[in-house]
Amino acid sequence: MNEKLLHTPEGVRDLYDSLCKRKIAVQNTIHHILERYSYQDIQTPTFEYFDIFNMDKGSAPSNEMYKFFDRNNNTLVLRPDITPSIARCVAKYYSDEQLPIRLCYQGNTFLNTLQHQGKLSEFTQIGGELINDDSSAADAEIIACVISCLKAVGLKEFQIEIGEVEFFKGMIAEAGLDENTESKIREYIHMKNFYGLSEYVSKLDMPEKTKEAFSGFDSLFGGLEMLTRAREYVTNKTSLDALDRLEKVYAALDGYGYSDYVGFDLSMLNRYNYYTGIVFRGYTYGTGDAIVKGGRYNNLMSKFGKEAPSVGFAIYVDDLMNALSRNKIDVPFDSSNLLIIYEQEHQMKAIHLASTLREKDKKILLVRKSAKHTFDDYITYAENMHFSGIYHFMDETNVEVISLVDHTCSIVNVNELY
Repeated sequence: MNEKLLHTPEGVRDLYDSLCKRKIAVQNTIHHILERYSYQDIQTPTFEYFDIFNMDKGSAPSNEMYKFFDRNNNTLVLRPDITPSIARCVAKYYSDEQLPIRLCYQGNTFLNTLQHQGKLSEFTQIGGELINDDSSAADAEIIACVISCLKAVGLKEFQIEIGEVEFFKGMIAEAGLDENTESKIREYIHMKNFYGLSEYVSKLDMPEKTKEAFSGFDSLFGGLEMLTRAREYVTNKTSLDALDRLEKVYAALDGYGYSDYVGFDLSMLNRYNYYTGIVFRGYTYGTGDAIVKGGRYNNLMSKFGKEAPSVGFAIYVDDLMNALSRNKIDVPFDSSNLLIIYEQEHQMKAIHLASTLREKDKKILLVRKSAKHTFDDYITYAENMHFSGIYHFMDETNVEVISLVDHTCSIVNVNELY
């Protein structure tokens, strides 16, 4: 056999055994939290038309998408992001709904980026979108939901950093800068190149106070007190309103009991004009990138024909799994499966027992013992498959019950197992 056939392409991988079980357990835990916040499931296609995700809608650059063509020569892409797909669905199926819509999703996304150490091209997202609500309460609920999800999967030490892009936009408008200059300043801030930013703005024709304000982005992070410091840099209403909103979000999160998990970073900007209000990212030990990304995107729905303010988040499950592993946080998974072993002469009894237990929602693996394997082979097999126990038919009436949890063994009448 060609050895290459056993390997996956660069950027994708197989998940099996306990790794797969733990990932599914984490996804189920997060989904349960989303259900408790009353988010409703939605599923969108793995591939869609290119125009759903082009840069005008704030998704990935064209050269980072996996593109292909259908038989009618339409350009299709594997989704690099799920939010634009949901925006399309809401505009189509909820066009007349004015009250808040809460939707949640999970699925794989794809980015054709330069390969870095450990960076995947296919990764799993699970997230939520709160649509038709432009309030600071909605912003706070989304962040509270994120914190609830991370706590539920076992993380204890993590931080949600919150920014507000309207603060930056207000500064741009106050300085009267053109789009090209804004783009360059945005890029400096996005790359955290504050020295380059200071050098760049020093050469621009603007008041010294305004130059000082842009150069001050390297210090606009921290706790609630930082928002007071940020007020000293601006006088425009847009920026001041943005700071007021962050204070309201913080107050609401304090009401949830989650204020210890949040901080602020006003230099958190996207390269594109995708976000229109708060933006946030979640960080923890053991991963070099954010495990959660989200924010407000009030203009996205209008690209599909519906005016609807929206805020949402996506948890990057694969990065979260790495963080849990490196923080030595155990993820429990279902290991309740039972192995029933029988010899040929006890087949009918074994089938009857397995069928009865399956009707009672038990997870049963039924195996006829082979002369090629010893009984110890089956014990090792069950342990490797993370089963909880073994039922071994000794005769028509008696069954040897072996617990792989507490390592006990007993002989019981088969009628006691029904």
